[in-house]
Amino acid sequence: MAAPMTWRRLVVSVYSPAITGVFTRISDRLFRARDRRGGSSVLLLAPLLAEADPPPRRVPRPAGSTGAQGSGGLCAHFQWMAEHVPAFRVPGNRIHVLTSPDHFYQTMKARIKTARRRVVMASLYLGTGQLEQELVDCMEEALLRSRENADAPDLKVSILLDYTRGSRGQTNSRTVLLPLLRRFASQMRVSLYHTPDLRGLLRLLVPQRFNETIGVQHIKVYLFDDSVIISGANLSDSYFTNRQDRYVLLENCGEVADFFSDLVDAVGDVSLQLQPDDSVTMLDGMVHPYNGNRQAFSVAARKRIMEVVNTAHVRQQLLNGSQDSEDDGVSEEGDDTWVFPLVQMKPLGIQIDEQVTQRLLTDAGPDSSVFLTSGYFNLTRPYMRMVLGAGAIYRILTASPEVNGFFGAKGVAGAIPAAYTLIARQFYGQVCRQGQQERVHLHEYHRSQWTFHAKGLWYYLQGQDRPCLTLIGSPNFGYRSVHRDLEAQIAIVTGNEELQGRLQEEQQTLYQRSSEVSVATFERPDRHVKLWVKLVTPLIKNFF
Repeated sequence: MAAPMTWRRLVVSVYSPAITGVFTRISDRLFRARDRRGGSSVLLLAPLLAEADPPPRRVPRPAGSTGAQGSGGLCAHFQWMAEHVPAFRVPGNRIHVLTSPDHFYQTMKARIKTARRRVVMASLYLGTGQLEQELVDCMEEALLRSRENADAPDLKVSILLDYTRGSRGQTNSRTVLLPLLRRFASQMRVSLYHTPDLRGLLRLLVPQRFNETIGVQHIKVYLFDDSVIISGANLSDSYFTNRQDRYVLLENCGEVADFFSDLVDAVGDVSLQLQPDDSVTMLDGMVHPYNGNRQAFSVAARKRIMEVVNTAHVRQQLLNGSQDSEDDGVSEEGDDTWVFPLVQMKPLGIQIDEQVTQRLLTDAGPDSSVFLTSGYFNLTRPYMRMVLGAGAIYRILTASPEVNGFFGAKGVAGAIPAAYTLIARQFYGQVCRQGQQERVHLHEYHRSQWTFHAKGLWYYLQGQDRPCLTLIGSPNFGYRSVHRDLEAQIAIVTGNEELQGRLQEEQQTLYQRSSEVSVATFERPDRHVKLWVKLVTPLIKNFF
């Protein structure tokens, strides 16, 4: 019994706040100035020393927060969002659902080439293949045209990536972008966000392949002048060919584009700046993310980012109030759709998306339907409780093992599809034990030679055959999205029937390639989960 008792004591100590404080102080003092790579994967356990976060602040329910369709295309059922986040009113016919990876890729290339004022790209990383190089070539073409054309002399390119993922390997996102940065230094900015949680002893010992598990810049925003694509897709060849994701183009929506441009600028300001010689520096006066004080960095970063959110919130409240008084909620341009940006950056103390998502899941009432999808089925415990405790019909779509992005990977990563099978089996077991099989349905996506990365939800109100709300962006509804990474998505609330139809078609197209899970699914031989995978699944839930 000695070994089990030792392991039990280790687990208890790992979650101890006292040990957390000691570890943080020692590692900060001894290793603050160290910046080495390599080490042992045993240190992947170290982030579990973090104390549990306090529960998110409950978004209050204002009077009149439920009901039927409201003026200006805003469902009164969701009107409470405008009291907590910026609300942008746009014509629904300016929102386009992109239907495939190639559609996404070709749209980006075309928009970059014709941009006159700004190109803003935020992603986890930029790949190093031919397709990614063609994107960079499009930027070069646009920048050259800007230099030579008096009609567009001020084109600026701003790229925000994650430091750890963008620096991995000898050929990486940085090396792909450096030739462009050297040639157009006055017109181009490359920012590399570094989580403040990867520091000291942890940063010294976690191997490069795994250091992104501690926390990353995960926002996916692609902006061209006054148009912006919101997606969950990265800038990598598989996302342009055979990795299924979601993408919406908001065309000529200047206020929304301005918001996301300002948001990317704000995150960029607290990030490391790539220099033409491949070194990185911080802006003057900014706290360093891993050499500086952890709390001081988070406070400064939160202040800078929330300035963008709060300024937009106040501005839109004033603007929307003025428009309502002038046109009784409906403009001549048919502004029948609302866009609400939702930001989640819990390492910096920002949890807007979590609060809004919890409210949406909690309020999903009887006879409403929610279609929720995630490439990695790993709902947080609060989200899971809300799904199981709500009255709405839920249909949850996730990747089958063979379309999981980690399928066939080597080492621990190869166990990730089986771990997600175990997580799904545990969730479905809860559904069955509570007798909720008629209300909560689990589906798996299948597609030969493809992988699945789509995320978001579609919300159907009672009596409606088309969705009036969708969430789309980078969050996966899992532990990492809520607690570790920088995330952003938008809630689109619309009364535009054509846009509702396009969103319904998007949802149905994804679900048509799925099969519904049953007890028999998990009894198949290919769904057997090995013991060692079961043992590491709690780690995978927190880091992947």
